[in-house]
This record gives sequence, C-alpha cells and structure tokens, in this order.
Amino acid sequence: MNSFLTLSQLCAEIEEVLADGLAQTYWVQAEISSLNERGGHLYMELVETQTSNANAGAKAKIRATCWAGTQELLTAFFMSETGQTLRTGMTILVEARVQFHALYGLSLSIVNIDPTFTIGEMARRRRQTIAQLEADGLMEAQQLLPVPTLIRRVAVVSSPSAAGYGDFCHQLQQNAYRFETTLFGATMQGDGAERSIIAALEEISATNRASIEKAGDGAYDAVVIIRGGGATTDLSCFDQYTLCAVCAQFELPILTGIGHTRDVSVLDLVANRALKTPTAVAEWLIHRMDEQMARIETLEQRLARTFERQLLIRRHRIEMLEQRLAACNPERIYRMGYSLLTKNGQVIRSVRQLSAGDLVTTHLADGSLSARIQP
Repeated sequence: MNSFLTLSQLCAEIEEVLADGLAQTYWVQAEISSLNERGGHLYMELVETQTSNANAGAKAKIRATCWAGTQELLTAFFMSETGQTLRTGMTILVEARVQFHALYGLSLSIVNIDPTFTIGEMARRRRQTIAQLEADGLMEAQQLLPVPTLIRRVAVVSSPSAAGYGDFCHQLQQNAYRFETTLFGATMQGDGAERSIIAALEEISATNRASIEKAGDGAYDAVVIIRGGGATTDLSCFDQYTLCAVCAQFELPILTGIGHTRDVSVLDLVANRALKTPTAVAEWLIHRMDEQMARIETLEQRLARTFERQLLIRRHRIEMLEQRLAACNPERIYRMGYSLLTKNGQVIRSVRQLSAGDLVTTHLADGSLSARIQP
C-alpha cells in the first residue's frame, strides 16, 4: 500500500464532493421526530415514515439545525402564520443546505420554512380525523347522551396552573348555586397533551364507575375539558383521532372550552356541547341551573294552582252536602209544624205498627211528649 488517507482527509473529500455535486439548498418535506433548543439554536431530527405500513418505522432520518440568528426569525414567522410553535410530530416543509462535518457527520442546515404547507398538512389530517370518526359512527355519539337535568358535580380536565381553569372556578363561585368540581390535571398542549388528557379521562371513568358500584350513583354529572391563558396556543392535540374517539365514546357528557376563537377543533365537533372559553362553559352551567330552577318554580306554581282548584271543588261539594243535610234535619221539619212519632225509639210510619196500650212519643220543635194508645 503506497498511499492512504487519514480519516479527516477522507471526510474533507466527502465534504468537497457534496459541496460540488449538490445544489445550494433543497426544499425538504419531513416530520419532526425530536426537537430541542440550546443557546438559541434549534436542534431537531427529521424523519420520513413508511406510509404504507405504520409499524415499519422510519424510511429516512437526518439531523437538522436552525442556527440562532435564523431560528428566531423563522419561528416567529411560523407562529404568526400558523398560530403554533414547531413541535414533534409536526410535518414541515423547510429549505435547507446539506452539510457534512468530520465530527458530526451529515446534517441539514435550515434556512427557511413554508408555514402554508404545515397549515395544509394540519387541515388534511383534520379532514382525515373527521372522515374516520364519521366512518366509525362517532361524530354524533356524544349528542345522543342524555344530559342530566341538573349538572352540579363536574369533573374538570385542565392544567392546574392554567388561567382558564382559574377563570372557570371563579365564575362558578359567583352565583347562588353550589357546584362540586374535581380537577384531573393534564397537559393541555405540546407533545404529551393527547396522552395526558386521555389518562385524565380514564381516571374520571374509573372513579365514576366505582361510585356506581358502591353507591348506585355516578360521582359526576358531566366532564369539562378546558384550557386558556396566553396567546401561544397549540391546538393540534384536539384534532387527533384517538383523543376525539375516546371523548366521543365517553359515558358522561363532555363540554369543551378550549379557549380559542379562530378555529373549531375536531374535539369541539364531537363534544356534547362546545363553548369558546372556560368562562363561557361556567356561564352555560349557571344558565342551565337558572333554567331548571325556573322550570321547578313554574311546576310549583302549577301544582299550587291545581291544589287550590281542587280545594275549591271539594269545599263546594262539602257545602252542597251540608245544604242537603240541613234540608233533611228533623229540627227543620219540626219548625215547619211537623212532628215525629216513635215507639221504643223506632219511627212509626203506619197505624198498623201500633196496638192498644202502646206507649208512644211525639217529637215537636220545642220538645217531646209521651202518650198511651187507647183502645
């Protein structure tokens, strides 16, 4: 062997070949499989999955970096256009340069991003979720659930520290009704949001069923899923099929107040009732109590009127009976000049009832007298 290359020399040749043989930049479609920020730089791993087989894993994978100066501009632009931050699981279209480094190997350097592609991809996935829910007969399943007349015991799925949760509780406290709320804390945005919300729902279901087995009655009348707070929102988890399917098939009515005004999530579409904000959910609960109390008052008034009418009818009947009894009163007959003849307490209606020597009594208006029958 007359000549050889050091590893660094080989890497340098690879870098030179790539630089000469590739275009300056490429637009690349990929899914973010991991993402973290350090020192203002955004480090991610991009993947392409096997679309024909969900269990086949990645078809391609590469590291990518968006350097600090570019990262700040691109993420702000992406947020302004989509209303979301970059996250794992998101499909993006980026412009990138292919780079090769002797120590770090092959990677992409991201210089631009197309937010309209991500918006379109999100819309496509949203349509897929809706289509699948419709095919499974789940879109209207929640609407078919009977809603309790009085919703007083509420299971709440929310981040404990969310401003929306505080607004919800505060609004419920500003009324004459006593609501019982139980918080089931969950992550409401980001990578683990869908799993976290489903876990909270599973805990609610277990608690409710245990109450039914023990006391014959569930622990809750309804479930409320709420979020709110700052303008940085990530609502993609509420368009995911698994979460929406779990909610659609949940045994209790689900109310949503996800705190967004621009879009309606798929979860809003499958919920028993969707309202815009956590405060709006609380107001709806109070309004429903107002309606039910008004109905109860109306029924009470109807019962009172019915009772009064029945009382008048019975009183009239009693008066009629009293009049009839008064008309048949012997004293009234005596005062009219009539008398009553009795023998041994028995009324005498015919002379054939008497014999000579019988002792009879004659009753008059002002007294009675006795006499004996002469032969």
